[in-house]
Amino acid sequence: MPIVYRNRVFTLSGGDISYVLHVNEDGKLMNLYWGKRVPDHAVHPELSDYPGFASFDLPVYWLPSELPTLGQGWYGTPAVDVLNAQGDHVVDLRVTEHRIIPGKKGLPGLPAVYTEEDGEACSLEIDLADPLTGLAVTLQYAVFEASGAITRSMRIINAGPDPLSLRGALAASVPLWGSDYDVLHLKGSWARERTPVRTPLGQGKYEIGSQRGASGHEENPFLALCGKGAGEHSGEVWGVSLVYSGSFLAGASTDNAGNSRLYMGMNPQVFSWLLQPGESFQTPEAVLVYSSRGLNGMSRIYHRLYRTRLARGFWRDRPRPVLINNWEGTYFDFDEEKLYRIARDGKELGVELFVMDDGWFGRRNSDNCSLGDWTANPSKLPRGLAGLSDRIHGLDMLFGIWMEPEMISPDSDLFRAHPDWCLHVPGRARTEERNQLILDLTRKEVREYVTEAVSSVLRESRADYLKWDMNRNMTEYFSPALPPEQRMESQHRYMLGLYEILEEITRNFPHVLFESCSGGGGRFDPGMLYYMPQTWTSDNTDAVSRLGIQYGTSIVYPISAMGAHVSAVPNHQCRRTTSMEMRGDVALCGGAFGFELDVTSLSPEEKEQARGVIARAKELRGLVQQGIFRRLLSPFGARYAAWQFVREDGKQALICIYRILSEANMPPVRVKMHGLDPAATYRDETGKLYSGASLMYLGFSACIPGDFGSCVMLLEKVE
Repeated sequence: MPIVYRNRVFTLSGGDISYVLHVNEDGKLMNLYWGKRVPDHAVHPELSDYPGFASFDLPVYWLPSELPTLGQGWYGTPAVDVLNAQGDHVVDLRVTEHRIIPGKKGLPGLPAVYTEEDGEACSLEIDLADPLTGLAVTLQYAVFEASGAITRSMRIINAGPDPLSLRGALAASVPLWGSDYDVLHLKGSWARERTPVRTPLGQGKYEIGSQRGASGHEENPFLALCGKGAGEHSGEVWGVSLVYSGSFLAGASTDNAGNSRLYMGMNPQVFSWLLQPGESFQTPEAVLVYSSRGLNGMSRIYHRLYRTRLARGFWRDRPRPVLINNWEGTYFDFDEEKLYRIARDGKELGVELFVMDDGWFGRRNSDNCSLGDWTANPSKLPRGLAGLSDRIHGLDMLFGIWMEPEMISPDSDLFRAHPDWCLHVPGRARTEERNQLILDLTRKEVREYVTEAVSSVLRESRADYLKWDMNRNMTEYFSPALPPEQRMESQHRYMLGLYEILEEITRNFPHVLFESCSGGGGRFDPGMLYYMPQTWTSDNTDAVSRLGIQYGTSIVYPISAMGAHVSAVPNHQCRRTTSMEMRGDVALCGGAFGFELDVTSLSPEEKEQARGVIARAKELRGLVQQGIFRRLLSPFGARYAAWQFVREDGKQALICIYRILSEANMPPVRVKMHGLDPAATYRDETGKLYSGASLMYLGFSACIPGDFGSCVMLLEKVE
């Protein structure tokens, strides 16, 4: 059984992982262990080595609480922070009952990982109550039997007679013994998303987060603690990832007994929630992963879970079509004939999907107007969306379209009709970014407008693909439609409103391929992957920059989720010039491969190169999108980068090596592969044979001359 209960101890086990909880004599819930799998009942309270206590530190401060709260001597970040009717924050939660349930439930109104059969996972619900205030909490766990991934969330209920104000709620707060860890998180900005940052935890507190109303470019809702010496292929790693797309808080801290805590949840700087008697609040879900096989081991668990049990729908397991997007090829300067020529020439090269980007609606010839006015600009599309769509479909291509449904331009018919429909503070200036404001999705009438506007575009255009963009973060994020005592609920209510919209649209248009975007990768998070199986990884399409962006993104997210395109050179973001081969070899290692340039301007030689790149991407996309991915050489501060893919059945492997900068008289690079059959023989595309043992223990040798070069080699297992 994945979950076993005996003598007030819960043991949750799956894959190579165990998570052990204990209800102590006072009814408090303790965490005894999270790590490599142990036999049921092997961990019990006598082995937890609770320390002695100094007079200035009460026992609760050092005990490994699974649900720490303020009061009674706890001085850390509370998992549940409630201001009660008496005017204090003291919370005393004690276990009352529990339930072990086959399968895994969804979370009302929120994205969450799921099961397709009850046997894939087992769930545990633990009820706790505060007898004085009537506050009640149900802790919700699920353990996936094959991988050992554990989900954790909370339902917080006001079962008392008075209103309660929830000021903080963590989806996970897990103690770990010892403090000799490194913290790993993914730092970035626009065009430099998700750079891995690793630093010693030290003695104190290390926090990251977002107050932007989106997960954001700057930080990602992921944090890990790494044992000293843990690398890509060995060592212990504990990771937590939040299935949420809004503001968040994540941190790791140490206490003065030398033990640590890893936590993640709502950001209290921009969150509170009024709970009237009988009302409840559901936190988002945290996904906890432990690996004894280094960072790649952790990533493999996240990749498979998020690819197959977070992403949903028609496109989840299907090969993604090769697309061409006109944005960098034309920006706002296009008409129907120009778009048709790009699609026609793309079709001749092997492209399967044409995507029309920004600039097709209202009076949109720059970014200063018309967001919210989702009707075709007749000067650009004289026959409307249907006319262009018919021509693209007539080429036997799929048709896609760009929208930014959450936004409104002050210069728009929608704003002139409804100036109160944006998030703002009455009497204060409305901060504009990119000449736009954010629609107030806490309001039912606004949600209905957005849902119908998007649905109308999809119906009229018969679109097969929708790129859903979001190009600014929240500033004055309050909804005037909420009463003053609930204004701090605005950000989370916005996210609930967005999820409601996405649920309805994706349900009503099940065959549309949805791609999330937010100024590139500014909302690349598990919450969006629940509704859209792929995300535009970054607006930076430079091949060398993308090595680092895609490498860092792969720490948590599956390759199938990454949009990666071949763009023109010199690159529009950093002005670097790289070969078509290099650009193609980097982009084909994103799950959603495409082109982002004006193919009509390519020379005959460049078109032939592009044709070869597209054919190669089609040949390899099944392996890339669904194979087991491993990082081999990091591009950060290095001359080379490398990664690999292995088919689930082991019959194929793909090794990808990239030369960043060359140096005189350098020997070939030798890269050791992982996950092959050491007793097997493999054949490369030239017919050369290798033993699996030599590829793993000696390495694959590649000579890549000059700067910005690549070597991508497919290996077939010889039967």
